[in-house]
Amino acid sequence: MSRLVGTVSRGIRAPIIREGDDIAKLVTECVLAASEDEEWGFRIRNRDIIAMTEAIVARAQGNYATVDNIAEDVRAKFGGDTVGVIFPILSRNRFAICLRGIAKGAKKIVLMLSYPADEVGNHLVSLDAVEKAGVDPYTDVLSLEKYRELFGYKKHRFTGVDYVEYYEQLIREAGADCEIVFANNPVAILDYTDHVLCSDIHTCSRTKRILKEAGAAVVLGLDEILNAPVNGSGYNEEYGLLGSNKANEEMVKLFPRDSQGLVEKIQDNILNATGKHVEVLVYGDGAFKDPVGEIWEFADPIVAPFYTSGLEGTPNELKIKYLADNDFSDLNGEELRKAIKGEIEKKDANLVGKMASEGTTPRRLTDLIGSLCDLTSGSGDKGTPIVYIQGYFDNYTTE
Repeated sequence: MSRLVGTVSRGIRAPIIREGDDIAKLVTECVLAASEDEEWGFRIRNRDIIAMTEAIVARAQGNYATVDNIAEDVRAKFGGDTVGVIFPILSRNRFAICLRGIAKGAKKIVLMLSYPADEVGNHLVSLDAVEKAGVDPYTDVLSLEKYRELFGYKKHRFTGVDYVEYYEQLIREAGADCEIVFANNPVAILDYTDHVLCSDIHTCSRTKRILKEAGAAVVLGLDEILNAPVNGSGYNEEYGLLGSNKANEEMVKLFPRDSQGLVEKIQDNILNATGKHVEVLVYGDGAFKDPVGEIWEFADPIVAPFYTSGLEGTPNELKIKYLADNDFSDLNGEELRKAIKGEIEKKDANLVGKMASEGTTPRRLTDLIGSLCDLTSGSGDKGTPIVYIQGYFDNYTTE
């Protein structure tokens, strides 16, 4: 009988990772032990994929920084007076503790929030409410007083937090004065200060360019805060504070760094132990959108910061239902199966622009696989920071 199982994604349980742990050794041992489990085991095959969350990599590295480290870096780079903090996401885990550090490094924070939602889809108010109020979000700049007059005190539908009130409180408790405005044009911040920290994630380069062209004196992004050690702190030379998470009330865990050697070491470990060549990646947030909350679940700067070379590229796939409904619409049963398998076996190396590949959007493999891993491991108490994927590179012809 032909093979009936396609891609399988497994969460692999692991010990709690601490600073200094040999993560390459630990991941290898966890995968090998899981494969030998009497009830849940599996056979390791060539081109299987081992993935691990960025969190356990950064924790093993000890890549942490304190609120005071953030404050010192902000003070050194902005001068310690008024700083405009624009377009942050609304997040207690991702941004709130960073904001505390930023506020400790300034006398005043002018916080400019995008509306009706932040960059990843967390809504302050609904777009319907904005339109009903006669506000044009493309051009209108709202003061805090005007925002409250129009929209009142709105709480996030999932967290129950009024982020406007929450962020203002954080800033003032850190010892800085605070002014909050609402706008979507980055240049609007220049009416308040010309020292600007762009806190958006995926649109930051554009925001910085616009502000520099408009004459801002100092323009930096979150990727330029803690991009080098401060008093021995952790850091990330490429992403800075982007991708950081709250560790505790005084500390953030930064995105991992220098881990290309790690994924290649795990690949070598499995090859030496089993004779099989697997691929390995480190993954963060998957790139997908929640259809109910309208939140784009992608607060990291990149899905997969480190991966082995076999994960380069994009899928090259035919659409089976297109073939069945068009090229072979007159066939059924075994004859149809053989025809489609034959078409797949002779497919071009590059199907871009071909109708038979319509609907198979050529996303990067690392983005697709990293998103699958994030959904598999979850973000709570599953205890599976390692994911093992089999059959990802197979197709309908694979036996």
